[in-house]
Amino acid sequence: MRIRSLAILLVMMLSAAFTAGAQSYRYEIGAGLGMSGYLGDANKSNMFKNPGFAGGFLFRYVMNYRFAIKGALSTASLSANSADFDDYFPGGETYKFSSQVYNLDAQFEFNFFNYGIGYKYKRLHRLVPYLALGVGATMASCDGNSTVAFSLPMSAGAKFKVSERLNLGLEFTMRKVFSDKVDNFTLDDLNGIKSSFMKNTDWCSTIMLSVTYEFGKRCTQCHYVE
Repeated sequence: MRIRSLAILLVMMLSAAFTAGAQSYRYEIGAGLGMSGYLGDANKSNMFKNPGFAGGFLFRYVMNYRFAIKGALSTASLSANSADFDDYFPGGETYKFSSQVYNLDAQFEFNFFNYGIGYKYKRLHRLVPYLALGVGATMASCDGNSTVAFSLPMSAGAKFKVSERLNLGLEFTMRKVFSDKVDNFTLDDLNGIKSSFMKNTDWCSTIMLSVTYEFGKRCTQCHYVE
């Protein structure tokens, strides 16, 4: 009888730990690593033909279980060689480059389901897919030259809550950079088409695995207004 009572008590304690005892936090900070890709004058078809290194730091303000605002600082190495493709340029020229880009982004995130653990009545999910869209600035450095341009980061990913405060994330980001100088200042107007705000612009992408930690516990007292 005592063993049965102890078992029931243990089950109740574990249930409390993973449901009613779960907490909600305002902020999330972490870092990610992965690979980068490029589309532009020297590569118009295979984004990850010459994959590079990508890494960065991120910060989230968690609005609620479905929405968040994310800020990120990242870097990625890009490279390509037009000889790897069937594109033909005037004079039969081939072009290659290697550059480093730095991105500062602000994005609005939308989770498809309520993200979290515990609180069964809120239908929280430990694994959720999400989409993010925002604005950013990209600085590219290549062959001693550098440029800064406006960019548009678009992301899709998934989050998994390992524990109350620890999260894993996998995110793919496509970033349209409104400049034609990310892939070297000499790779401009290769086909006689003048660059503009929308034409001949470069794309860079990243796939990153991240780890984040939550902090800033929310007040759960119903009479307290944050």
